[in-house]
Amino acid sequence: MKRSYGTLIVFVIIGAVLGGIIGDLLSGVDAVSGVMPYLVHTYPVLEMTPATLNLYVIQLTAGLSFTPNLMSILGMVIAIILFRRY
Repeated sequence: MKRSYGTLIVFVIIGAVLGGIIGDLLSGVDAVSGVMPYLVHTYPVLEMTPATLNLYVIQLTAGLSFTPNLMSILGMVIAIILFRRY
């Protein structure tokens, strides 16, 4: 199977999303309640304010925000390791 940069990007995005979801799910567990606030705190890296395009028939609004947390970063690292291994 040929590995490309597109496949790597998909792996990293899926790893980030799954890491964030797992972090949110674990934040309610009492056994790890002491450390979870540090793992799920978001850090804004890239924020672009929404831009609006009004065409009088339709109005389009687009913006971008990249605010990962440590669990998302951990998910990205695991995704890269899995990508390189398999």
